[in-house]
Amino acid sequence: MANDIVNDNARVGLAGTGLMGAPMARRLLEAGFDLSVYNRTADKALAAVHGAADRVCEKPARLAARVDVVVLMLADTPTVEQAVNGPDGILESLAPGSLVIDMGTTAVGATRALAEEVRDAGAEYVDAPVSGGVIGAESGTLSIMAGGTSEAVARAMPVLQVLGTRVTHVGDTGAGQIAKAANQVIVGLTIAAVSEALALASRAGADIAKVREALAGGFASSRILEVHGERMERDDFRPGGRCTTQRKDLAQALDLAEQLGLDLPVTDLCRALYDRVIEDGGGDLDHSALFTLYR
Repeated sequence: MANDIVNDNARVGLAGTGLMGAPMARRLLEAGFDLSVYNRTADKALAAVHGAADRVCEKPARLAARVDVVVLMLADTPTVEQAVNGPDGILESLAPGSLVIDMGTTAVGATRALAEEVRDAGAEYVDAPVSGGVIGAESGTLSIMAGGTSEAVARAMPVLQVLGTRVTHVGDTGAGQIAKAANQVIVGLTIAAVSEALALASRAGADIAKVREALAGGFASSRILEVHGERMERDDFRPGGRCTTQRKDLAQALDLAEQLGLDLPVTDLCRALYDRVIEDGGGDLDHSALFTLYR
């Protein structure tokens, strides 16, 4: 199926069944894809496919051998590199004509290098990181930023459209990850802004819920004020996206900026704030837990 559009009968492999990957796996199954999964923690992989042991692969290489499309939803750049070109990585068994879609947040330079290796193996590569958190993964409403050739992105669309409601082809390989870096800068800085604003309102004696209601109709309105502001109000920081992940993504954006000779001082400050949350033991909390610094 080297040049075919992926259809809902395609054999799809998903590597990474954590907070985001597990609900994505369920959506792909519900859409009718013949799904196989891999996760370093096998129990998580098994749970993502409702206990169907025949759908679980022990290694990324085994996953690639069984499918036409490999979707990566992994924690960080080293984990993606290990899954692609490490021992028992997908390149060991990736068939010519296959499609690899990286939906995690991976460094731009590494993305371009991995894409080149995949193309050398006769397959295609799309970087398609997402925004929307666990809520978006569960509801299939993720915003997806795709980088790659027009042909590769078109092949990926049937999979991407099951997982997201907004799929934008940003540009060539790596462009999706550039867009995601920008996204994470905005998300991190906005969480910090909402945290400080609500902390100020609370300390001054106002009702946070009423303040949020008042702000919702003006220029300060945002998805983060709506969703994460409510978490701050309720003191509910069960993870949809962890502080450690947000910190990693800000660091990755800063690394890209440094490579380009660009100074991002506010982003650097925000990373330092997340370092404080993590040092205080809040790394596994939702990234809205930045608010806890202001108690």
